Amino acid sequence: MAKAILTNKAPEPIGPYSQAIRTGDHLFCSGMIALDPESGELVGSDAATQAEQALKNLGAVLAAAHMTYANVVKTTVFLVDMDDFSAVNTVYAKYFDANKPARSTVAVAGLPKGARVEVDAIAVPS
Repeated sequence: MAKAILTNKAPEPIGPYSQAIRTGDHLFCSGMIALDPESGELVGSDAATQAEQALKNLGAVLAAAHMTYANVVKTTVFLVDMDDFSAVNTVYAKYFDANKPARSTVAVAGLPKGARVEVDAIAVPS
């Protein structure tokens, strides 16, 4: 049985989807961009600043499901510009220092609200 996860510590979805869905032991987190949870506005103009906020938003959703970054087993990082790969990796490494989940990085033509970075995740309990 699937259960939607929703927290006001992460931005409200900007479309017809949930912040995350828990089914069984798996948590499927929707893509997070660098939206401020209070204002709904995009934070920062560079990829590093946006990656930082997107990962904070992901952390808030994980916490709402009683999980942490250590529970993440797979992420997908979407980048508008692959030249941002290194800058995003530097930020990403701060959140996944001990636990390095499997990851895909995909170049995309565009992201919602003009974001440069989006991160989604799959997590399981330890």
